[in-house]
Amino acid sequence: MAPTARDALAALAALLAPGLPDVADRVTSAHDDPGGYLRTHADRLDDRGVDEPIPNLAWIALVDALTDHGLLAEVDWKEEPEEVTARLRALRSTPDASAWTWLDGTDTEIPTYDFLELAGDGLHAAGTALAVLDIESDCYPLVLLPSTQGPDLVDLAAAAGFRADVLGTPEA
Repeated sequence: MAPTARDALAALAALLAPGLPDVADRVTSAHDDPGGYLRTHADRLDDRGVDEPIPNLAWIALVDALTDHGLLAEVDWKEEPEEVTARLRALRSTPDASAWTWLDGTDTEIPTYDFLELAGDGLHAAGTALAVLDIESDCYPLVLLPSTQGPDLVDLAAAAGFRADVLGTPEA
């Protein structure tokens, strides 16, 4: 049986923030009581232009909670590759330095999305998936997780009614 949207959101929180129940609590709170979540997190949501319950509030809650725990880097669609790399390397979920050797000699004078695809390829080769949680904005909320869990992320996001994509072109 397919998980409910709430169950999928809780599973996503556990997948992306293992051992941090606060993330799941915030996400399920936004799902169960959007008005209450909005009141509790009004200042944070105001920064996003959210001043009333919206259909993707639980997804935004996931992005914000992961950010607060150093597990998500939100980068602009036209961010410089060096800044993208710095933000990813600062995440609590970043792999060790050997996973970043693909950067040596890499052309960073390319558009942000192209760089993200390249980064996805390079990190995947080292066992890490680079994924984006689509919030229908002009930014990329980026997470890192073991490459074996990338398909789970995509499936759980879809079950919750949202979209997540693993970047790069992992070999089949």
